[in-house]
Amino acid sequence: MKRDPVETSLDPNPIVQLARWIADALESDAIEPNAMALATASPDGKPAVRYVLLRGVDEGGLRFYTSYFSRKGRQLEVNAFAAAAIHWAHLHRQVLVEGAVHVLSEDESDAYFASRPRGHQLGAWASEQSEPVASRDVLEERFAHFEERFAGEDIPRPHSWGGYAIVPERFEFWQGRDNRLHDRFEYRREAGAWRIGRLQP
Repeated sequence: MKRDPVETSLDPNPIVQLARWIADALESDAIEPNAMALATASPDGKPAVRYVLLRGVDEGGLRFYTSYFSRKGRQLEVNAFAAAAIHWAHLHRQVLVEGAVHVLSEDESDAYFASRPRGHQLGAWASEQSEPVASRDVLEERFAHFEERFAGEDIPRPHSWGGYAIVPERFEFWQGRDNRLHDRFEYRREAGAWRIGRLQP
């Protein structure tokens, strides 16, 4: 595996380059290779960050799913811009992404929800994400309630839950090198095309 990308080895399309690095992480048996730190901000600019799972990458953007009423969902509703970082420590690699965020279509969210394990589907109904809860017992009771409610039938997607896509405006690919002279390559969208440049470490 090449661990020191140079200008000539980078794909001109950062989506393709990201897909390559994700494939490398999958082949390396990384734990949660699609874990992505997602940063959002409140209307007054206070940042918040948490990990989500990257569930798809293509020309439409980087997709993830969550509750619309979670803290990140509420922040994205009023400030539809995000930054994300994916880090594979054992490969000495990370990717940074910045861009506007939009809500995925109901059909796309429905299709992904239907693909989830049944327990995960029930969890989406049982948890009012980011809201206070008196105890774990309450969560377990809510889970049992919905398990009984949907017994023997398909579980529909809650209207409070669905997908988002980050539409990238900027990427940065970072590859660790000796003496902290790391490789950093920036992709910026300019006039509808991606421009690549090297950054100093």
